[in-house]
Order: sequence, then structure tokens, then C-alpha cells
Amino acid sequence: MKILQFPLTRIFIGFISGILIHQAILPDCISIAVFLAAGFLCLLAALFYGKKYHYAKLLFGSFVLLCSILIGVSTSVIHKENRNPNHYTNRILDYQRPHQLELVVLEKLKPTAKNQRYIARIKNLDSHRSYGKVLLNIPKKYSVLKLKTGSNLEVTGDVFRNKNTLNPNLFDYGKYLEKQDVYAQVYAKHIIPGNYEWSILSFFSNFRERIIENLEQSSISKEELYILNALILGQQQDISPEVLKDYQYAGAVHVLSVSGLHVGFIMLFLTFLLKPIGNSRNGSLLKLCIIIISLWAFAILTGLSASIVRSATMFSFLSIGIHLRRTVNTYHTLLVSMLLILLFKPSFLFDVGFQLSYLALFFILWLQPVLSGIWEPKGKIASYFWDILTVSFAAQIGTMPLSIYYFHQFPCLFFVTNLLILPLLGIIMAIGVVAILIAVFQKVPLIIAKTIEFLIDVLNAIIHWIASVDIFVIRNISFSTQMLWSSYLVIILLILWIKKPNFSRLVFAFLVVLVLQGIFIFQKTETSNRKELIVFNSRKTTIISERSGADVTIYSCDSILKRLDENILVQSYLVGNFCQITNKRKLQNLMYFKNQKLLVIDSSCIYPKEIKPDVLVIIQSPKLNIQRLLETYKPKLIIVDGSNFKSYVRLWEATCRKEKIPFHNTNEKGFYKI
Repeated sequence: MKILQFPLTRIFIGFISGILIHQAILPDCISIAVFLAAGFLCLLAALFYGKKYHYAKLLFGSFVLLCSILIGVSTSVIHKENRNPNHYTNRILDYQRPHQLELVVLEKLKPTAKNQRYIARIKNLDSHRSYGKVLLNIPKKYSVLKLKTGSNLEVTGDVFRNKNTLNPNLFDYGKYLEKQDVYAQVYAKHIIPGNYEWSILSFFSNFRERIIENLEQSSISKEELYILNALILGQQQDISPEVLKDYQYAGAVHVLSVSGLHVGFIMLFLTFLLKPIGNSRNGSLLKLCIIIISLWAFAILTGLSASIVRSATMFSFLSIGIHLRRTVNTYHTLLVSMLLILLFKPSFLFDVGFQLSYLALFFILWLQPVLSGIWEPKGKIASYFWDILTVSFAAQIGTMPLSIYYFHQFPCLFFVTNLLILPLLGIIMAIGVVAILIAVFQKVPLIIAKTIEFLIDVLNAIIHWIASVDIFVIRNISFSTQMLWSSYLVIILLILWIKKPNFSRLVFAFLVVLVLQGIFIFQKTETSNRKELIVFNSRKTTIISERSGADVTIYSCDSILKRLDENILVQSYLVGNFCQITNKRKLQNLMYFKNQKLLVIDSSCIYPKEIKPDVLVIIQSPKLNIQRLLETYKPKLIIVDGSNFKSYVRLWEATCRKEKIPFHNTNEKGFYKI
């Protein structure tokens, strides 16, 4: 691969490795500063002595790699906010009592059933200067406040540190928030609104809200309006779960994320509008400034997501190359844009949208020319659709392993979706941009509003039709980290062999295929030899699983057992452990597992005294005398799940602590595994 021969590629690999190393070992600032200074001194020495001694030239490359790794680590350290003594995580000593906070709203998130949610920045904590981002939960009774980005608030409420996932194989939302420098959630009890704080981000955010308000006053039905907001303004918060699921199953969810497709369209639109300006030196510079300012204004307007930042950076470099009348090396542009973004925001490396966006673009640049060379159609229409098909396949091949790893599903009809919707999407975006420009000043005229509504309705109908072909959506695919890396090795080696067929490349490709198969067989074998019983942390209900190899028996109430296919706790466990449900049973009061006797005490509070259980599982808040129960049974362990009242659990835990009996509360410690 020629890209690996670029010096910038090696620096890039070192820099990425540094960010990953920081996540693994969390080094302190002083150590990194010392190592970085030593690395640069060695690099300068190798550069100085490289002219005299051959070995110094050899060392130069090694020191460049070392310094790039150290820069990656130091960049992550600098951007790690909670290392500062004034960060609120270092100020709060007691999380059990309410705190007074002065906050400024940064971003609006998708609401829950009870709360409006925002990302906010702390300015003062308990009348002391502090800082740091939190996830702010505000009860919906305060929705009349209509908080905007930049709104200052005085909040009294409870602060809770992020919790790790309490069930096996679930997406860890707490870790995800920490990678975005959000370390706690605030649940507001009392709010006093303050002044508005102006900034570039708040200005564009509120400007976007004004556009959305004018669109809402137009004659566009709600569901179509939500899709338009996602397509043009990058706001997906209001799209219903059913519609979003259709887009996922049809392989079209990428169109709802503002990315290269949207920025490319904006750039083409601007280029068309700026044609009257001549290509003189001053005219070309003026066009460049207008295009770059417009691209970044659009990026800020849509919320500066990872994919839009990538697209705006890439197209900015492309515009500069066109202005300088120089051929732009797309691979160099790709690497430089990624390095620049990660220097300012290293946490983007762990953003799914950022990863998928760059992988899709890389494989389009690398693989699409190979696919397009398979057939050269005659005629512009055939060529147009063939290009859509090859671009879709290149992007899908590049992102398929990562998509399966994160989402555990694969839409087989993605190419049909792209062939049908991309031409329509271009028309929707063209009219949508006109509608947005009008909505800056007033509500959209009826003819434009109804045209957009009709086109989006057609788009949704196509998506729903493709998504409803259920047999072509493969769900619940078990896919481990080892399988992810070996899959990419297989794909890369096979493409290298296709581009330049020879025996050695073919051998390497088949060896990696054998490695992938070996990993799969090993993990299946490991699964078949494992036996475990798990008490899940399920709110208001009880779920217990018993696993023997790949076969799982689920114990729960009838309402849960009837809808196990939709239960995310159970399905995540099955997918993560390469197993399937073979039995569904109602909860039993007495269970045996690995020579251990488990007694389940439910709300009926009936338990036979002659049984001597090893483990007690208390569910559904029974009104029991825990002291008498312990004297009767003397169990080795007590487990309480999420179906119990918290006040009861506190009393039981205090008694168990007094009697020195191990106590496991799944609401605090997560699921329990035997």
C-alpha cells in the first residue's frame, strides 16, 4: 500500500497509538513532560549526527515514531479535564447531599419520559469557582422555561457520578460520557433562570432553533419535519424510534447524519452561486474565503458532530488545493484532517460516527476505483447508477465489520436502498436548503412546504418498504474484538491481492482467513464449556438466566418471557456470549446450580424453614423480618435485584453488614454471576 510509504502515515500511526496508550495507563503530566523533552532531544541529536554517522539515520525514524506516540499521549493528557484540581469531580466530597450549581447550557439532547436533558458547563459549585461538563436532567414541568444554548441557570439538585453498565455486554453509557468529558449527571430539584451568555456556538445553536421554529409554523407535518431537520440541520432528537429503526434496517441511517454527502452538496451549491465571480487572483481568494466560512458556519449550525467536522475539514483542504491550482493527494488530506481534528479533540477517536465516517471515506477512495473498473457502462444514466452502486459497496465493505461490532446487525439490501433514495435525496436537499434559507426570515411558503413533505413522505415509504423485507436484515450477530481486527486484515489483504494478484498476497490472505475462522471456533468452543447463572439488574422486574454452553434458560414473569426478543438486557447477553435461548420458565422459588441451593423470596414472603439455602435472592420488595430470616437460614450470600424498593434494600444491607453476611445489591454493584 502506497499510503504506508508516506512519512505522515507513520507519524499518524504513532499519534493514534499515543491516544490509545493514554486510555490504557493514564500517565501523569510530569512523567509525560519529561519523556517528551527527552524524546525531542534524542530526535535533534539523531538529526544533527545523521550526516556523520549512518546509525544516527536509522535511529531518526525510531525517534520520530517515539515522539509522535508521546505527542498523542500528551494531547490526551492536556484535554483530560478532570486532572485539574478545580474540576468539580475533585471538589465534591459528598455525593449524598444536594449541591448548588451555576451552569450554562451547551447543548440540548434527546429527552426521556420524565426529563429534558442538556449538556451543561459548571461555573460555580457551592459558591466556589469550578468547571467541567455535566449531563443536566430537568423535570418536564420546567419545560415552560424554553432553555436555549447559552442560558445561565442556578440549580439545586443531586449530583451522581457516572455508573458503569450494571448488566453484562450492554453499551456502557457511563464510559461513553467520560470520553466526552462528562463525568456526572445532575438531577435538578429547583431552578432559577439567569442571563444569556453569548458565544459563537450559542449564537449558531439559537439561530438553528429559530429556523426550526419557523419550519414548525409552516405546513409541514411533524414526522416529515423531523426528517428534514435531521437531513439538513443534523438534529435527530425528535425522530420516532419506529422511523429510526426503519432507516437502520434499510441501511440508510447514514443519510440522517450530516456528513460528507451534505457538505459536498453545500460546496457544489456554493460553487454554482459563486460562478459569476471571476477566477482572477482576488476573485479566487474571495471565493475560497466564502466557501470555507460557509462550510464551517454550516458545521457549527449542525452541531459540530464528529462526521461533520471531518467533512468540513476535508472539503476545506480540497478548496485550498483548487485555489492554489495544485493536485490534492486525497490520502494526505485524509491523514492531515484526522490529525488536526484529533489534536483539538482526541476524544473523537472513540466516537462511532468519526470511526465510520473515516473508514467509509478511505474505502471509497481506495476500493471504489477497483469496483468501478469491473464494468464500464455506456450512457450517462447507467454510469450514474453504477457509480452509486460501487460507492455504496466500497463504503459498506469498509464499515461492515465495525458496524456489526457496534450494532450487531447487517442490512443486506443497503445497495437497493442507496440506488433508490440517493437521486431523491439530492432533490430533497436542494429544495430543503431553499426552505432553510427562507426559514431564516419567515415561515416557508405553502408550495415549498408541501413539496418537501411529499418528497420526504416518498422517501420514508421507500425506506419502510425495504426495511419491512425482514428476511434480508440479519440481527443479533455475535462479533468479538478479535474478530473485528482479523476481519479488517482479511478485507485489506484480499483487496491488495485483487489490485495486484500474486501468490504471496493470496497466501497471506488465506492465512488471515484461517486465523479468523480459528478465532470463531475458539470462542464457540469456549462458550460450549462455560456454565453460569446470572441475576440481572432489571428495574421493577426480575430476570435470571442459567447457561450451559450455548444454551440459555431464562426465568422471569410471563410478561417478560413473551417479549424476550425485544428485551435489550437478554439480547445483549446472548449476542455477547454466542448463545441462544432454549428454555423459558416462570420464576421458581428453589433453584440448584453447581451444587449450590438458591432460594428466591418474592412479594408473597413465603419461605419454608426446613430448606437451608446457600444463596438468598430477594425480589419484588417482600415485607420480611430480615433479622429473623438470617437467624433461620444463615446463608452464605444475599442478592437483591432492581425490583426491590430502595428503602427496603438499605435496611436489609445494614442488617447484613451487622451480621457479617455478604450482601450484593444489583442497583449498585450490577448483575451477579455464579
